[in-house]
Amino acid sequence: MKVGVVVIGRNEGERLRRCLESIAGSAQSAVYVDSGSTDGSVELARQMGFAAVELDMAEPFSAARARNAGYAALVRSQPDTAYVQFVDGDCELLPDWLTIALNALEGRQKLAAVAGRLRERAPEASIYNRLGEMEWNFLGSGDVGAVGGIFMIRRKAFDSVGGFDPTVRAGEEPELCQRLGRAGWVISRLDVDMALHDLAMSRFGQWWKRQIRNGYGGLDVANRFDLPRFRRNTLRARFWSAWPFLVVLAGVGVEAVAGAWPGWIAALMVFGLWPLQMTRIGLRTRRQGQPPRIAIAYAFYTMLALWPQMLGQMRYVLDRGRNRSPRLIEYKSASPVSRAEGMHGEAVHEHP
Repeated sequence: MKVGVVVIGRNEGERLRRCLESIAGSAQSAVYVDSGSTDGSVELARQMGFAAVELDMAEPFSAARARNAGYAALVRSQPDTAYVQFVDGDCELLPDWLTIALNALEGRQKLAAVAGRLRERAPEASIYNRLGEMEWNFLGSGDVGAVGGIFMIRRKAFDSVGGFDPTVRAGEEPELCQRLGRAGWVISRLDVDMALHDLAMSRFGQWWKRQIRNGYGGLDVANRFDLPRFRRNTLRARFWSAWPFLVVLAGVGVEAVAGAWPGWIAALMVFGLWPLQMTRIGLRTRRQGQPPRIAIAYAFYTMLALWPQMLGQMRYVLDRGRNRSPRLIEYKSASPVSRAEGMHGEAVHEHP
């Protein structure tokens, strides 16, 4: 059975090199799709022996659009491809993953797609990397409603639902998985490590922008598709970002009716909701085996993230009001391609 790999990326630089090295020789065919990189990523991929597709910059970029383009190029060049592994350019597939995923799909005919555990390449490098790894693996294994962007899918299943919706800027995987589920297919997450991810997030500003992107894309998906998880997330961000105003409103409102002391008590009770929710998240994270320091950080950043997510929702509403298409919000800086030797002995040159 033919297994092909589609890699997507934008300004991944050395991360892309590691990604391509991880799949070289392990799949029958592979395609790299680039979304307007300026760091020499396209040249790197071609010098390493990979077919490269450059997306037209006249149309808005999205991961969904890039994956569809890579899929089309892959099956066009290799018509007998039966399974396709999607991987982002900042990830490295582990050596046995393609074989494990292929065996799982071939052993269960109603299985459309499989994913595994995604490990952060350097979780100790920053608290943001550590939180990212926890985010990747928050759900357990078994049959699931959706997977992330790194997964292997049966070509027959992908074709049966028409692939990704290219207009979805974030949340394209759960949207695809929802259509697969409605068509009678099953999605599964295997209890094995699948890939290393290089979040490369060292600054608070990067984390903040990423949360703005999550809020922006989450509201886009919640408005357009019947995905309860996205609706819950958008409502949660709205409630908790309004929390300071609720504290004031509770205090002033009760004081106007019952006096100063009841007003203060009401304000304190509403104020206590925030630390109470943080404590609940921290205790749940501790029960999952995380050390106290990480559990506290996870709880704090989970709650703090609701404010930039709300900002993202507000940006989305403004864009819709101005009839703008959903936009790409970037939080990563480019990782320039260094001068090194390509996999086939060809020089890989540095690009501005």
